[in-house]
Amino acid sequence: MTRWVRFITAEGAPGMGALEGATIAEVRGASFTDAQSTGRRLALADVRLLSPCTPTKVIALWNNFRALGEKLGKAAPSHPLFLIKPATSVIGTAEPIRRPARYSGKIVFEGELGIVIGRECRNATVEEAGDFILGYTCVNDVTAAEIIAEDPNFPQWTRSKGFDTFSCIGPAITTDLDWAGARVVTTLDGVERQNYPLADIIFPPHEIVSRISGDMTLHAGDVIAVGTSIGVGSMKDGATVCVSIEGIGELRNTVVA
Repeated sequence: MTRWVRFITAEGAPGMGALEGATIAEVRGASFTDAQSTGRRLALADVRLLSPCTPTKVIALWNNFRALGEKLGKAAPSHPLFLIKPATSVIGTAEPIRRPARYSGKIVFEGELGIVIGRECRNATVEEAGDFILGYTCVNDVTAAEIIAEDPNFPQWTRSKGFDTFSCIGPAITTDLDWAGARVVTTLDGVERQNYPLADIIFPPHEIVSRISGDMTLHAGDVIAVGTSIGVGSMKDGATVCVSIEGIGELRNTVVA
């Protein structure tokens, strides 16, 4: 298991490496898949972590956990239900979630597992899908909730979820994660709001990648947020949300006006 991170030094130099405890073993390359060690180690405390990848798009699933579907009275879908979030919505851990300047309504958190694509993927079978998965990360899929139904003629999922800073990703990409044995834990100002097993998922990661790669080409660095379960809620300005998955780490972001 490797925990890949991207970072920027105090001098403003970008870098990437493998997170090992309180240090980062620096690597260099066009991507994590072809990276070579530089031999340099940096203290985690001396750098600022960035989003661990730079997706061309974030694909966010809806109604993909049995417990939440049962609570909402929704039948399990026959194909993953998803929307697209733009690359401009992506931030890393410790970066602020910024309230949109023209929106004063409710902002909602959703703690999720994210699948990170390692190389271009198109029409992959379920058996092949694992070859295209670089690893897994934590996601806070943020939503300006009151915009979704603002126009009765058209549910505005992309607009409500696509604002700058509304895709929090990090802190690391973990390879070979035992996702089926993991739980997503989300806290709001230190109070637990979500704690659900990933084993409750309807479409597991390999099937998600297979099915969505049949709908569109997935590029290296793209992130698929697999959906959330019970416990989503609103965040007030100044609130801090932490999404954690054992083996990946803690993704922590604060809402600012």
